[in-house]
Amino acid sequence: MSVSALSFFRLQGGIFGFLQLASLLCLLLLLFKAAQFYLRRQWLLKAIQQFPSPPSHWLFGHKRSKDQELQLLLKWVEKFPSACPRWVWGSRIFFMVYDPDYMKMILGRSDPKAKTTYRFLSPWIGYGLLLLNGETWFQHRRMLTPAFHYDILKPYLGLMADSVRVMLNKWEKLTNQDSFEISQDISLMTLDSIMKCAFTYQDSVQLDRNSQSYIKAISDLSYLIPSRVRNAFHQNDIIYRLTSAGRWTNHACQIAHKHTDQVIRQRKAQLKDEGELEKIKKKRHLDFLDILLFAKMENGSSLSDEDLRAEVDTFMFEGHDTTASGICWIFYALATHPEHQKKCREEVQSLLGDGASITWDHLDQMPYTTMCIKEALRIYPPVPVMGRKLSKPITFPDGRSLPKGILVSLSIYGLHHNPKVWPNPEEFDPFRFAPGSTRHSHSFLPFSGGSRNCIGKQFAMNEMKVAVALTLLRFELLPDSTKVPFPVQRIVLKSKNGFHLHLRKLH
Repeated sequence: MSVSALSFFRLQGGIFGFLQLASLLCLLLLLFKAAQFYLRRQWLLKAIQQFPSPPSHWLFGHKRSKDQELQLLLKWVEKFPSACPRWVWGSRIFFMVYDPDYMKMILGRSDPKAKTTYRFLSPWIGYGLLLLNGETWFQHRRMLTPAFHYDILKPYLGLMADSVRVMLNKWEKLTNQDSFEISQDISLMTLDSIMKCAFTYQDSVQLDRNSQSYIKAISDLSYLIPSRVRNAFHQNDIIYRLTSAGRWTNHACQIAHKHTDQVIRQRKAQLKDEGELEKIKKKRHLDFLDILLFAKMENGSSLSDEDLRAEVDTFMFEGHDTTASGICWIFYALATHPEHQKKCREEVQSLLGDGASITWDHLDQMPYTTMCIKEALRIYPPVPVMGRKLSKPITFPDGRSLPKGILVSLSIYGLHHNPKVWPNPEEFDPFRFAPGSTRHSHSFLPFSGGSRNCIGKQFAMNEMKVAVALTLLRFELLPDSTKVPFPVQRIVLKSKNGFHLHLRKLH
């Protein structure tokens, strides 16, 4: 046999040996993963044995359509008191909580956000207040809290009212149509408000096509990211980037970042003007973006460029999208309950007249309108769920307990629809929030609770009141019975088919 033939067989044998070794390693890895899967599932079964749950598939868990998730949740809330485990892909579990006592205990602790859920947001909004944990979160929260002092919020009312009027002027041209979808216009309005109030933006984003691209990108991300959380195939970052959803997520993130980068760049350019800089320094209270930029200017090591953009991305999203969702659902609730809409309008008319101006003092003088806003936020909470990972064991008031390491889903939607907490929860009854009424401190959490409650909750409530008051002075809101909003759980509570209303001009 020739030397070349011997070399060939040796090479072939070497390759065969390598493939055998690789196959053995793959088999060992597969067995290790199977054992890991089994042991974790057994640990979870033991951890949640005190809490009954509906039957689930051993691998796929509790299968459900993503658009039917809230409807299934309501059935579980009624059947299983306080909390219910939800299996996802065999060895993963989200422990759903919808009882006020359970909520109070968890929100009173300092458990970190659940990385399994929230890490997919980081390419979009970075690690700002929403995603940060521990001491870094505390430092950023303390730094930004002055931006929401009531002396800062007072002059914002005029800016909010101007943004609402731009939207209403546009709607006046559409009142002769059968009905139209309102969420796009409301999102542009709330983005306009947050840009002017918190970011000292001069132009109107409601007339800017680039802002419409940003709104579309946020809408897409709000859909794509929750879908990724549910899909085990999409948990791997490398694989996800190769999918069409992954490519579009990256594209939408680039659009969002381009928008916020422009805002930061423009404000930095303004602060280079010595006159503008001195004027800002003399202000008693700085707005949101100025606080961030001054922290960067005074001590460059305390706030990196990455930290700066993360906070701007976070608040740009949370400051407009959650508020827009709330306003859409409030308008729909008032449209479908004309008797309450009429009482709100009469209250606003007696207070504001023709609505030429609205002041800070007016906000506390519309109790019935506030009751209706809160009841709409109860039925349709803008942020339907939050996630935590237990950093230590917890024992609830009923004696049941959970170990360290469990992922907890704080279901605000489930809490607000819990018949143990709110009798006849699907009924729109503003008198639940009548002055002097009593309720559990953690039964109503549209802005979360505890130390990590929404930093901009007063800003959002003010904007909702301004939008409702000025809209009711101009229009009667009527539902479109052929296009009823269908609530779906995303990052923010959305309607699967949008919000279609008829508007009847009053004057």
